[in-house]
Amino acid sequence: MNNPPQFTWDDLQFFLAVARTGQLSTAARQLRSSHATVSRRIDRLEFTLKVKLFERNPRGYVLTAMGTRFVETAERMEQETERLRADLAAGSMAQRGLVRLSAPEGFANFFFATVLPQFAAQHPHLALELVTIQQIMSLSRKEADLSVVLDEPKGGAYFAEKLTDYHLQVYGSRDYLAKAAPITCREDLLEHPFVSYIEEMIFAPGLDYLGDVHPRIKPQFQSSSIFAQLTATRNGLGLCILPYFFASRYPELVRVLPDEIDLKRHYWITCHRDLKQAPRVRAVIDFLREAVRGEDARFVPPYVTAAGPTRRAKVET
Repeated sequence: MNNPPQFTWDDLQFFLAVARTGQLSTAARQLRSSHATVSRRIDRLEFTLKVKLFERNPRGYVLTAMGTRFVETAERMEQETERLRADLAAGSMAQRGLVRLSAPEGFANFFFATVLPQFAAQHPHLALELVTIQQIMSLSRKEADLSVVLDEPKGGAYFAEKLTDYHLQVYGSRDYLAKAAPITCREDLLEHPFVSYIEEMIFAPGLDYLGDVHPRIKPQFQSSSIFAQLTATRNGLGLCILPYFFASRYPELVRVLPDEIDLKRHYWITCHRDLKQAPRVRAVIDFLREAVRGEDARFVPPYVTAAGPTRRAKVET
């Protein structure tokens, strides 16, 4: 009688990492292992199963038809393992492990980084990786455990909860506005250089807001980094649409047409539904919710009421 193939859960983790990345080196970094170890694990799994799971080519590892089918089985086992770990951790009330959080640059640098000491004090056994690259991390490929996003996820096996609204206005530096042509209406904005995102690199619809201010605005300086936009604006390069929660920190920045222009956007926290109850993930979700709630005034300007912005001068001084 033939014995059934024997492999371990570790083998499946190596398989899934290569399946999701297509590269041994990338999978090795994710698993904190070596290129050679990942290669040996894949070879051993194929030998054990007596099935070819990947085609090897110069561009990387590509799943075979059988490999694609095996992904579904391995992912179900991964989800069950995560649930079991969550149950065991919840039973011991232990919140340990690593959480990778993906967040937009503005939220990450100007809000979350400022409350990290509180997070570390509350969760000394949780390690955190904060990813702020200018793209949406894939939760389905486990590139991140949690994501803060600007647009509510539609469809898929995802949990999503709105963290907060936030507001944006047009800003310019005091020095720039003192020398530039006066601005009394939106049409006047067309006479001024704008700083904004690179249009082709806008990774979320919520960041595409120039048209909400005026459809004919053409930016003179564009950057994928909101920090670069902020720095350029503070140095007098032109006007820029910036979130209130960090632009308001700089006294040299002045709001332009504050009685006319006030844009509202949202931050959402989202994760794969299977991870929602994992104690390490739950801890970060709960912390973010409470941290944002406790700093509500940073995201919603005091002049914003239920009826909208209060009426005031064209350019604040």
